[in-house]
Amino acid sequence: MRIIGIDLALTSAHKAVVMDDRGKFLTPVFAVATLPEAMAGLLQQAREGVEASCPVVVVMEPTGLAWLPVTVYMLLHGVTVYLVNSQQVADLRRFYKRHAKSDRIDARVLAKLYVVAPEKLHALRLPAASGYALQRACKQLDWVVTEITKLTNQIIALDRMAWLSDWEDLGLGDLLSPAARWCREHYYNPAAVVQAGVEPIRQAWRASNLAELEEGEAWILALVERAGKVVEVYGDPCPYVDFDALQAEVVMKQKWLGQLEADRNHLRKDVVFPLYHQLHPSGNLETLYGVGEESAAVYLSFFGDPSRFPTGRQMRGWSGMVPNSKQSADSESKGLHISQAGPDLIKKFAYLDAEVARRYDPQLAAIYYDQMVKKGKHHTQAVCAVATHLLDRVWVVLAQDRPYDLRDVDGTSLTPERARKIIAERYIVPEEVRKRNNRRTRRARTENRAERRFTRQERNRESSPELVRG
Repeated sequence: MRIIGIDLALTSAHKAVVMDDRGKFLTPVFAVATLPEAMAGLLQQAREGVEASCPVVVVMEPTGLAWLPVTVYMLLHGVTVYLVNSQQVADLRRFYKRHAKSDRIDARVLAKLYVVAPEKLHALRLPAASGYALQRACKQLDWVVTEITKLTNQIIALDRMAWLSDWEDLGLGDLLSPAARWCREHYYNPAAVVQAGVEPIRQAWRASNLAELEEGEAWILALVERAGKVVEVYGDPCPYVDFDALQAEVVMKQKWLGQLEADRNHLRKDVVFPLYHQLHPSGNLETLYGVGEESAAVYLSFFGDPSRFPTGRQMRGWSGMVPNSKQSADSESKGLHISQAGPDLIKKFAYLDAEVARRYDPQLAAIYYDQMVKKGKHHTQAVCAVATHLLDRVWVVLAQDRPYDLRDVDGTSLTPERARKIIAERYIVPEEVRKRNNRRTRRARTENRAERRFTRQERNRESSPELVRG
């Protein structure tokens, strides 16, 4: 066997080294570019002196997207590829070279990793082109949704600053209602609103093409009244706030928000959902409670071939929905964060879907109840535990391509109505337990313990003055 360690680079040539299965390096570290002749030369060096059928493996860490063309070339030429976690490489590098780091060292460490910890490595299986396209589209959709949230919060913050309240309180509807958009474009300066008055604003609104889309005009009077109060606070003119510049800013953000919402709708309707239904025509993932089209598309695109996980334990480790552990002798740390492994979208949608699923699935509701009532976890920790079990179900449904069967904790099949009744009877967490376990209460308990400890120490100092003098 020949093992190739490649330290990928984004703007320069990669560094590669060839090693045999006994850990002996057969070549020095040399540069290799992502070009067919360079990679062909790399494979030729790796197979030099052995039969053409000798297995070759490549170990890399995923640097940007530089790994993809190298991986595709290697897979097309019968080479097994391993993408390893950057933390694994860093840990092994510290073992070999504690006070040094370089591309050459990393290339050697990557090759060594295959010999040192083969059980930690999993051969990469690239999805088909449509599967990879779906994964990229899911990432793009998530980015768009995240940017929409950011812009929405920024516009709300500007509205509250300029008008001392949310615009919904003035009857302008939601953030991008026709009236709200029109007001930001034409009457965002409170002084201009007061100067214009109700009737001119009403006439201008009726003359616009948007007036027929909005029911009622009560918001106009509320807008003028609020503008008068805002002017009393800021003054007319305000020496510290340029409302015309503020209007230009909020109109620009409003335009971006409208475009992003159109992009979101396009991605969902024309890209993500058609690809998902093409790759998963049975739609069995959606039989899981809490899993909709968008989250099912994420699971399908990132899981790929579910058979690549021999056990559920390996799948959980890949997903990252397991807490870090810290145990020594009879002590074990509690309340640790979940690991940073796994795709972020998997963890995000597993958590969101678990929050819904626990309300409909008695088995998941029982897990949530046990975490909250018997183990003293707060809500987020309990939902993360449910998310881990939900991913087990996603894995099985994908592997067997069959609908999910709703069952009680004893395995009895249930109707949705019976399941909701069981949850209401057995697994509703009492409100006092929620208050006891929430983060605010836990933080207060910790602070109180620290205060009592400090008070005891102060009393001990006062009762033992000789300790103070010493």
